[in-house]
Amino acid sequence: MTETIRAARVEDAAGIARVHVDTWRTTYKGIVPEEYLANLSYEQSEHMWARGLSNPAREPFYSVAENDQGQIVGFVVGGPERRHDVEYPAELYAIYILEEYQGRGLGRRLTHELVKSLLGAGMNAMLVWVLAENPFRRFYEALGGQYVRTEQFELGGTMLDEVAYGWRDIRTLLKRSE
Repeated sequence: MTETIRAARVEDAAGIARVHVDTWRTTYKGIVPEEYLANLSYEQSEHMWARGLSNPAREPFYSVAENDQGQIVGFVVGGPERRHDVEYPAELYAIYILEEYQGRGLGRRLTHELVKSLLGAGMNAMLVWVLAENPFRRFYEALGGQYVRTEQFELGGTMLDEVAYGWRDIRTLLKRSE
């Protein structure tokens, strides 16, 4: 099986929503409040993704991974850093891959696509925020991400720790994925 990576389109919103909701439920079980995960909605998620994908002035870059049947099995989105960090002008907002497709190099390939887009937009340093308890945060360390800081935020009535990893030169990510 070979997954294809391509730019996301508006008509991908439902597939992205499915991956988004399903991966949150598997990845964050026992980390994020159960009620919050149970209340995630494919329909609401699809609406959110369709709105972002249909915005002609959108700054974020969206890419998807499709399986041989054309089903979306993963996605990445990133763009300008949202907290105005002067050292890191870009941010990887989200990267999610269905559980059964993890461990195949899709995360690296999706990250590679995002990095190429960010570099093309003149951004050469990037942050990613990840839940401290996320078992997959080691992925960012394997890609050379360096710990930047930890902050707290509230989700579903629970305070959670979030860790930032950074790359001062994202061109190193392209070398790591060759």
